[in-house]
Amino acid sequence: MKGIRISVLLVAFMALLMIGACAKPPEAEKGAANAAKEKAVAAAADKYAKADFEEANKILDEAEAKMGGKKYDDAKKGYVAAKAAFEKAEGGVEAGKKAVADEVTAALASVGDAWKGVEAGAKKVAGKMAADLKTAWAEDAKKVEEALKGLKDLAGSDPAAAKDKLSEIKAAIEKWEGELKNIAAAPAAKAPKK
Repeated sequence: MKGIRISVLLVAFMALLMIGACAKPPEAEKGAANAAKEKAVAAAADKYAKADFEEANKILDEAEAKMGGKKYDDAKKGYVAAKAAFEKAEGGVEAGKKAVADEVTAALASVGDAWKGVEAGAKKVAGKMAADLKTAWAEDAKKVEEALKGLKDLAGSDPAAAKDKLSEIKAAIEKWEGELKNIAAAPAAKAPKK
């Protein structure tokens, strides 16, 4: 009797080991998570819902690590969670776009005014500018003017690109404010003696 019990326990233990060893990788869940990621990227969640998108990527990476360690049940749960997180990120895109567009629109007036100040400063020191600096000024001024004209429309169609363009304009303003300040502070060049 004692031998039968041990045999039954041994068979039950072996059966449990076989069930655990035969667990299948959660390929369907992995595919669903990756499809949700692709959809989120196509919707620009990586730009407009960045925090949620990064969190979803972290969850996906953890699921991949569990898959590599053959912890299929944990990997399955991870893929399901990653899919849900990517869907959440995708769902946050419109609100993110609106927030960036609002940010660009709000900054547009102050950036435009700052650029007008730079233009006025450039006119004051135009006579003191070296030829190469005048050329650089003309090129930058043309780029900034064109960017300012299209910025409002760009904010509506591609807010992230508009924000990048706004950053470029701000950098040009800072550059020229510094240059013009230096030119204004420099003593006037003396006319050469004849």
